[in-house]
Amino acid sequence: MPAPQCASCNKARAALRRPRSGQALCGACFCATFEAEVLHTVVAGRLLPPGAVVAVGASGGKDSTVLAHVLRELAPRLDISLHLVAVDEGIGGYRDAALAAVRRQAARWELPVTVVAYADLFGGWTMDAVARSTSCSGRSRSCCTFCGVLRRRALEEGARLVGATHVVTGHNADDMAETVLMNFLRGDAGRLARGGGLGSPGEGGALPRCRPLQLASQKEVVLYAHFRRLDYFSEECVYAPEAFRGHARDLLKMLEAARPSAVLDLVHSAERLALAPAARPPPPGACSRCGALASRALCQACALLDGLNRGRPRLAIGKGRRGLDEEGPPREPQLSRPPSSQPVPDF
Repeated sequence: MPAPQCASCNKARAALRRPRSGQALCGACFCATFEAEVLHTVVAGRLLPPGAVVAVGASGGKDSTVLAHVLRELAPRLDISLHLVAVDEGIGGYRDAALAAVRRQAARWELPVTVVAYADLFGGWTMDAVARSTSCSGRSRSCCTFCGVLRRRALEEGARLVGATHVVTGHNADDMAETVLMNFLRGDAGRLARGGGLGSPGEGGALPRCRPLQLASQKEVVLYAHFRRLDYFSEECVYAPEAFRGHARDLLKMLEAARPSAVLDLVHSAERLALAPAARPPPPGACSRCGALASRALCQACALLDGLNRGRPRLAIGKGRRGLDEEGPPREPQLSRPPSSQPVPDF
């Protein structure tokens, strides 16, 4: 059976059916539609104002590659300038190849690129060193927790280094849906309530961040890279198989098979979540060590590094972080309740 005609141009043969809508499009029309949708996301969300200097978080993977390519195509219409910022986490046998892909992209697109390294920013710590430290404590699965926090800080530092006014990352709809699921499964109400929207406005002196691909499915990101013949690094990080995110990804695939709209439904649900006033965390302050935005005495990056430097990497993860409050300002004394005269019920 021959392929149907493209539903957009009615000239070329369709090369695909869009995973969500089922619309048959040729490769050229699909790419033009994809770019128009990203443009709408940026303009409607007021994510990147004219004149913005945008630091694109470039990992060499498909998402950041597609994001950089699309924004390069849209830059004249948006009146923005781009600078690729890559992070060297210090993962032997993995990151060097990914950074080589970033440099090839930068040369091909004539975009400036800057690489910042964990070892330079975090007192010599690399992800390989973090992995060795956490494996000794039985917490090798926490590598992605450390890397996510430190990578966010490194990208912020790299963006400031190049004089950027905004930071963009290549998170797609599947990534965000996985995050919503993970926060729900962990019972992390605070992160669930903060997970909506297309980014963060830049509180406490942090640079504004946004995710222009947040409404694009992973399948369509891959299709765009295919039709544009983009060169990207496709190997999985050596520490990823042990991450909790993998379980959320498997669950999401099952949900999507039963309900194709599940991914976007989860993304939009995060935008509508709100905490009851009594459950809302206090407004964030400044980290007592580095001055970054923090909800406790130390920001998460400083807390993780503190635990590593003490030889206690579990200290800043989950309930273990309570020990770090000793470094913060003294807490207000808690009012003790008088002993109850009611008998204790038996269960």
